[in-house]
Amino acid sequence: MQNKLFTYRDIWKISYPIIIGLVAQNIMLVIDTAFLGRVSEITLGAAAIGGVFYLCMVMLGTGFAVGAQIMIGRRNGEGRFTAVGKVFDHAQLVLILMAVLLWFLLHFTAEAFLNQFISSPDIFKESLIFIENRKFGLLFGFIVLGFNSLYVGNTQTIVLTISTFVMAAVNIVLDYLLIFGNYGFPEMGIAGAAIATNIAEFCTFLFYLIWVLLRKDHLEFNLFKHLLPDKDLLRSLLKLSVPVMFQYFFSFSAWFVFFLIIEQIGETALAASNITRSIYMVIMIPGWGLSVAVNTLVSNTIGRGRHDLVIPLILKVLLIGIVISFLLVQLIVFFPEPIIGIYTESEVLVEATVPLLRVISVALIAFTLGMIIFNGLSGTGKTMLALKIEILSITFYLLTTLILAIGFKAPAHVVWMVEIVYFSVMGLFSFIALKRSRWKQLNI
Repeated sequence: MQNKLFTYRDIWKISYPIIIGLVAQNIMLVIDTAFLGRVSEITLGAAAIGGVFYLCMVMLGTGFAVGAQIMIGRRNGEGRFTAVGKVFDHAQLVLILMAVLLWFLLHFTAEAFLNQFISSPDIFKESLIFIENRKFGLLFGFIVLGFNSLYVGNTQTIVLTISTFVMAAVNIVLDYLLIFGNYGFPEMGIAGAAIATNIAEFCTFLFYLIWVLLRKDHLEFNLFKHLLPDKDLLRSLLKLSVPVMFQYFFSFSAWFVFFLIIEQIGETALAASNITRSIYMVIMIPGWGLSVAVNTLVSNTIGRGRHDLVIPLILKVLLIGIVISFLLVQLIVFFPEPIIGIYTESEVLVEATVPLLRVISVALIAFTLGMIIFNGLSGTGKTMLALKIEILSITFYLLTTLILAIGFKAPAHVVWMVEIVYFSVMGLFSFIALKRSRWKQLNI
């Protein structure tokens, strides 16, 4: 494998555990949304606003972890396994510090910030309850992100499947108990959903710790031994990761703004969009999994010194992604009502959601193409260039959303069409960058 292109079998072997893990994670999100949909339409809409706002903060940690994953992948490809632990330890120190800082940011600014943008008093109140409880999950959630970067970076992705199933199982059980107050537990509604996820993240952290110690990965990769920071390594890690942090932050911030704009259309449009978001994130799973895999595959390939194999590798991943996405599209095209029925029994809400599903069936293809090419570019280490492409794409995305929703008073399904434009622009510019930029000379 050292001097050969990753085969389709190799790509799938690394990708499928990530995909299965994402399936478990998104089953958790689907059940969250379905449970909250049974509480009220207001709670469902608040989960969209509060959840996406919280994810904007989490994406800073996710972006940093992806940068660490790229560097870990490069060290793994070079065969420098003990150097992996040094990168991991430094990444965890930064992630813990970020979690603490973001907790204080959410604690002191969330209420004032959301109050400026949410027009419905009921949705504002419920969104704030969610964030006030959810912020306590930041610390262990960020530490889990660090473990994810370790095991994706060294291509041992099977552990992600197991860890995510642990998280999903704990979260679903606690959702059932805490949202509705079953078996003598307090009925907490949206606060119960937040607390359930916090506890699930803590359990996932414990799982990872036990896994590392039992399998003696801490010895193979020299983990937990670098408490004093190496300034040169920290500088390199930040240089690589900070653009990815802001890329992820801007991406989800744009989605947060998108939902704020949808909220102006009406509470039914917001609830329908939250159902659509949940379904969209489920059918995105293969594309997400393959884009995560291509990131680390590209980094490992460059670490082996085979720059010439990078673009053929990305094209192979693209072919797998397109085939899977096309098959998934058939489900939402031919069976929209039964799928929506998982989330709500309201005929009005079902009717409002069906046109949105037609739009995301096209957006899924654009997403798969755009994200795989974009993450292939990030895997080369050109994270600053990737950030510039993200900013350009997001600017176009938000301007188009504002023009359609506010300027032309377009219905929600027309506004959702900006997803197609966004990922198409991202994919196009990423492909041009891969062909023209000087990533082969980059040393990380």
